[in-house]
Amino acid sequence: MINYVLILIMTVMGSVASLFLKKASSFKNLKELLLNINLYIGGFLYLGAAILNIIVLKSMEYSIVLPLTSLTYVWTMFISYLFLKEYISLKKIIGVSLIVFGAIIIVL
Repeated sequence: MINYVLILIMTVMGSVASLFLKKASSFKNLKELLLNINLYIGGFLYLGAAILNIIVLKSMEYSIVLPLTSLTYVWTMFISYLFLKEYISLKKIIGVSLIVFGAIIIVL
């Protein structure tokens, strides 16, 4: 059970990391990028997610863990809507629903 909680945390961290890297992407030159705190927050969160991934992979099958990491797309859709004000189309909702359905099938 703890591994599934770690997978949820890992996937949320990956999505939030992407948000910070998206914010860092507005740089005008390399110096501005290197001074952008969002770059380091995103990188730190990705590193944390990678470490959690390694911990989970130590005790679970790869063929289960890797498909479950697709839950990152679920969190990404919500984060992009909440923080970036991106439009969520019916196609996106259907796609993410299929991902969740697939993840449930794998877990069962």
